[in-house]
Amino acid sequence: MTDFLLELRSEEIPARMQEKAREDLSRLFAAELDKAGLKAAETISYATPRRLALILKGLPAETAAVSEETKGPRVGAPPQALEGFLRKTGLTADQLVERDGVLFAVVDKPGRATAEVLAAAIPAVIRAFPWPKSMRWGAPSLSTESPRWVRPLQGIIALFGSDVVPCEIAGVTSGAATVGHRFHHPGVITIGSADDYVEKLRACHVIVDGAERRNIIALGAKMAAKKAGLSLIEDEGLLFENAGLTEWPMPLLGRFDEAFLAVPPEVIQLTARVNQKYFVCRDSEGKLANAFVCVANIDAADGGEKIVAGNQKVLAARLSDARFFYETDLKVPLADQAGKLEKIVFHEKLGTVADKVERVAKLAEWLATEKIVPNCDPALARRAAELAKADLVTGMVGEFPELQGLMGGYYAAAQGEDPAVAAAIRDHYKPVGQGDDVPTDPVTVAVALADKLDSITQFFGVDLKPSGSKDPFALRRSALGVLAILLDNGLRFPLLLSVSQDVLDFFADRLKVQQREAGVRHDLIDAVFALGGEDDLVRLLARVKALQAFVGTEDGANLLAGYKRAANILKKEGVGTASAPADAGAQGSEGQSNPGPLLSQGNGFAYDPEPAEAALAAALDAAEPKATAAIEAEQFEDAMAALAILRAPIDAFFDQVTVNDTDPVKRAARLGLLARMRDAVHKVADFAKIEG
Repeated sequence: MTDFLLELRSEEIPARMQEKAREDLSRLFAAELDKAGLKAAETISYATPRRLALILKGLPAETAAVSEETKGPRVGAPPQALEGFLRKTGLTADQLVERDGVLFAVVDKPGRATAEVLAAAIPAVIRAFPWPKSMRWGAPSLSTESPRWVRPLQGIIALFGSDVVPCEIAGVTSGAATVGHRFHHPGVITIGSADDYVEKLRACHVIVDGAERRNIIALGAKMAAKKAGLSLIEDEGLLFENAGLTEWPMPLLGRFDEAFLAVPPEVIQLTARVNQKYFVCRDSEGKLANAFVCVANIDAADGGEKIVAGNQKVLAARLSDARFFYETDLKVPLADQAGKLEKIVFHEKLGTVADKVERVAKLAEWLATEKIVPNCDPALARRAAELAKADLVTGMVGEFPELQGLMGGYYAAAQGEDPAVAAAIRDHYKPVGQGDDVPTDPVTVAVALADKLDSITQFFGVDLKPSGSKDPFALRRSALGVLAILLDNGLRFPLLLSVSQDVLDFFADRLKVQQREAGVRHDLIDAVFALGGEDDLVRLLARVKALQAFVGTEDGANLLAGYKRAANILKKEGVGTASAPADAGAQGSEGQSNPGPLLSQGNGFAYDPEPAEAALAAALDAAEPKATAAIEAEQFEDAMAALAILRAPIDAFFDQVTVNDTDPVKRAARLGLLARMRDAVHKVADFAKIEG
């Protein structure tokens, strides 16, 4: 068994593309080998800023010989069929094999040298590589058929064992040579085989394993901060990015002027992170410190002093800009900033951002006035909503859109607004995703709820609903935010007062998504929604959870089975529900007139009932009022318990009673009992929607 090494060296690969490219290289190569019947014992891939590498361990010297068999026409088939089969296979009639009256083409293919397979796979993989962005270069780029790569290819290592696998891509010929670190070892390195690739490059200041580079950065940055008496603010995305920018990472700690700490800490952190790729630090009290950690790509002779000095100078310029934006914005009252929103179009069909702000302000004030959001001052809710979008026109948010809302909160607090107003401006976009904090302060809840409801209802109103995977206005995320706010705060909000039925259906779909991770079954949500008129999501979810607990019990499972049997009989006989009775003129399966709504009127028997009939009637007499009262009191567990007593009587009824009796009086009465049982269950949920 032999190992294969491939290195594709190029100009710098964007850090954000490296991890996926590494995975794609493994995947595409495995697919190419699979076509030839080859499979590596182990696949290892690496990515650095200047190279993608792949090591396939344990490949055979050649592929196995195979015998391919193709089924043809039957013996005696029309000549045209035989001629077509021979053309397809390239054989003659005397080369075909007959088995059980059927002709087969059997072609024995000898094994191929693995090196040949690899030589063909390399250009195939390069041509098929799914870079988000790629380019052509040099003379071959004059043709649209020329290979594309993320950046111009500069070298290819292709070694099967110690032998070069010959191939050529865009004028670059494969070999055994690469280069080390751009500064520490720019000269040529000759690789002997896959076995010495990683260590030879390490000796030349290139760490090819991205995970190892990330560990070096993480540990080095923490140690540098600790040495200065600080703690590092960890950032996984920044860790990956710095590892994708360096082949020999060296974390270094620098400082900036303490005067910049007057700027909000989020601004400093974002400035350092986005513009410079720096980590930031906290002091012993947990506050942002005037320190940062940069990652150099060189082991400097002076210990990095000049590198740190240069980075400190660049960061100081960036922080000066941020402080200028902050101080300039503070001079303009938010109310004046909000006036500029009249010039910004929210959507061509929905007016300006100022129009949206006014809608949100009215809705937030109404939510507070109607006590839907309890303990909320309507005046504060309106004020917060009127100022919530004002920071969109500030210089700071123009520079860092990620800070919208947050900066408005800072400006509102600095300009003397009520703390509840400032907090609402800061947090009204929340929750913005799974795991984000859900607002609980009443004023914030009112504004956040109003903002999201306005977006959903307005876009639905102009028929700009999400469809398929397309959701350009993030309405699904807004709906999940509404659900989280309502449920986490226990708000009793009758949605149908504010939204249309299609919006309510949209919320139902989002509720299924939201509750899936909590283990709530989607069919039970459908079963409760199917009752109609249930738009209080807190009450609905309480009912669903009680229902899920019930159907998970033996009584619940058996009652569900009994319900489905009863429902099937009633459907076959054309008996409608109490809320949707069947046509009085409808005919049953025996040609008799459908009893219709009369079946649900009372339990009086015009004959001596079977014991099981009487028992079911008595159980219904006991269960129905208890279930109804429990539901009205929102004691859904008690409603389920009341229905549970029907389990044994309905089982006995089906075992001992003939529903479709030849006596039409008995038949009508028995169908009536089943209809009563179905309608009693429907007070809790539409069991027909429940799976199982």
